[in-house]
Amino acid sequence: MENMRILFISIEGNTRYFVNKLTAYADGQHDKNKGLPTISATEISEQTDFTDEVDPYFCFVPTYLDGGNGIDTGVKELMTNVMGEYIAFHNNARKLMGVVGSGNRNFNEQYCLTAKRYGKLYDAPFVADFELRGTAADEIRVYRRLVETMQLYEAK
Repeated sequence: MENMRILFISIEGNTRYFVNKLTAYADGQHDKNKGLPTISATEISEQTDFTDEVDPYFCFVPTYLDGGNGIDTGVKELMTNVMGEYIAFHNNARKLMGVVGSGNRNFNEQYCLTAKRYGKLYDAPFVADFELRGTAADEIRVYRRLVETMQLYEAK
């Protein structure tokens, strides 16, 4: 396990901040144990040219919704649609190892709803979550879950 690929979208900078912290944490873990992966992260935005993913990857996505409660009155995703389009591009969904969600817990059932929906839509596990910019404890927990999921994926 050398490198872990992450695709992410960040609207207000929270996901970018967390992925940067997670990448630094992964580097430190790799320095201590070469068997643990580093992270290669790519931000997806409206300006991103879609390409075919050749390596397995994780998707990090925040939740932004407009209307509906996400359960019985539907949901309208906002601002992160390009990530779903990127995953759906050609065979990219086949390389998706898992989805990590972020959001604000104040939104109750809608917390991480986009990530959960992507997991179902693209047949990938919902791996982990973090609130807003995350914490140091979240970095440890999320990295551990990513490594575990990557090991399971590689064992297939």
